[in-house]
Amino acid sequence: MAMKKQWYEEFFENYANRYDQEPFTKGTTGEVDFFEKEIQFNKKFSILDIGCGTGRHAIELAKRGYRVLAVDLSQAQLARARQKAKKAQVKVRFRKADARSLKYRQRFDLVIMMCEGAFPLMETDEMNFEILKNAGRALKKNGIFIFTTLNGLFPLFHSVKDFINQHQEHEAHKTDTFDLLTFRDYSEYEQVEDDGNKKTLQCNERYYVPAEITWLLKSLGFSKVDILGAEMGKFNRDRQLTTKDYEMLVVAKK
Repeated sequence: MAMKKQWYEEFFENYANRYDQEPFTKGTTGEVDFFEKEIQFNKKFSILDIGCGTGRHAIELAKRGYRVLAVDLSQAQLARARQKAKKAQVKVRFRKADARSLKYRQRFDLVIMMCEGAFPLMETDEMNFEILKNAGRALKKNGIFIFTTLNGLFPLFHSVKDFINQHQEHEAHKTDTFDLLTFRDYSEYEQVEDDGNKKTLQCNERYYVPAEITWLLKSLGFSKVDILGAEMGKFNRDRQLTTKDYEMLVVAKK
């Protein structure tokens, strides 16, 4: 008997073309500029992109001469990524893989995980932790891990009531409940797929506060953890995280 698919699996089944039209995909060049600065433009670096989606960061890195392995759970997203890489005439190794069960050990100099590509979408905190653990295990000594995740300070600062109302103002969100005990946001989301069909999904996303992220990464052997504001396409070390940031940018070093 087949297991029921989780919402994040259904979400990306028929969404690859529309995904590339989303506003948050337009900041790729500036975000990759930041990655390059963090690794001091070292073209010898091997890079793992976890939850690569349609490959926008992986392809841009490959254009700039880096060796990239990109993994994602969605076959449809990967198919679109391969098409885009072929059109761009760059070589990226795309593989279907679950971020919770990656087996890479001390293989990469840089691991990136952008735009909630895997973490923090999982249905339990333990699953989310496995993703962080696997990312850390994939890094070589002195390796760098860069990712974005949902900022728990945002709903706290805006009050949960205002946060929920703001979500419901977006026509795709039908209902919304934020659980203060678990920091999980439960929402009903109406998605328009690539073929024009509409699908209603029951979403469940975990928000994290900075102290949690720091503790989790330190427990996994990261020696330095910097948490910054994640402004789309304008990642910058001078951009400190605030309560107004919907996402946080994390840079951790082994």
